[in-house]
Amino acid sequence: MADGPATRPSVVDRYFTRIFWTDIKGKLCEDQCVLQHSNKICVITIAPSHPLLRCEQITNVNFQVSTKVNRLDNKVSGKGKKGAQHLQPDSLLCEVTCSSGTKYSLYSCVRGKLVEVNEELVSKPHLMLEKPETEGYLAVVLPKLTENILDGRLTKEEYDKLLEDRKAPNGCAESNG
Repeated sequence: MADGPATRPSVVDRYFTRIFWTDIKGKLCEDQCVLQHSNKICVITIAPSHPLLRCEQITNVNFQVSTKVNRLDNKVSGKGKKGAQHLQPDSLLCEVTCSSGTKYSLYSCVRGKLVEVNEELVSKPHLMLEKPETEGYLAVVLPKLTENILDGRLTKEEYDKLLEDRKAPNGCAESNG
C-alpha cells in the first residue's frame, strides 16, 4: 500500500484554516498565525516566518501584560465563557524573551473572549520553537460571532506569496532574533 501516515495531512491541516497577521504593530516580519477551527474557535500561534523561531533558546514567557492584568489569571466557566478576559486584535497576550536578550510581544490578533492561555509555556518555553502550531500554541480565543477574522488578513496561499516577495532584497528573510 502506497498510502501511509506520511501522506496524511496533519490534524492542523485537516481541521483548521490558517489565517495570517503580518508585520504586527508595524514590526517587520513579526507575523502571527490564527488557526480557526470549523466551529470558529481560534488558536493563536506564531507564524513560520516570525524571528522568534530563529532564537537559539527562549528563556522566559511572561503572561503578566500590565500591572493589573495577568493572562494566567483568566478563569472561564460555562457555555458563555463567563469570566473570560475580553481581547481586541491588538491585545498583548505575552512577552517572550530569547537567550540573546531580544524580547518579542505577541498579540491576540482576534477580538473575542480568552478561553485559555498555554500555561505549559511558562515551564517549557522551548515548545514555541519546537511545535509552534501544536503544543507551543499561545492561546485559545472564542471570537465574537459577528467577527469575520479574515477581513484584511492573509490566507495560507497569500502568505506564502508574501514570503517569496520578502526573500527579495530589503525583505526580512534573514533577520536575526
